[in-house]
Amino acid sequence: MTKGAIETMSLTLANELGARGITVNAVAPGATRTPANGAVFEAPGLADVIAGSTALGRLGDAGDVADVVAFLASDAARWITGQVIDASGGLFLGPRT
Repeated sequence: MTKGAIETMSLTLANELGARGITVNAVAPGATRTPANGAVFEAPGLADVIAGSTALGRLGDAGDVADVVAFLASDAARWITGQVIDASGGLFLGPRT
């Protein structure tokens, strides 16, 4: 429910704030290993299963998500608003061949 609320809020705010030149977007990260959650991925085989479920064949790291956020905060993304950007490495796109 929270993810749905964030998507709806992003769309609503993008529409309301666009006239002021303010863009509003959200980032939806996939399985991302960070210092805070690293122990979760230590369960035997879990990291391999998740990595095998991504198109890029690996878990994300904090830098992967931070780069997307930095882009959206930059002037290069000035024409992007009301979007939810998937930063999951292609999680659940299907098995890699």
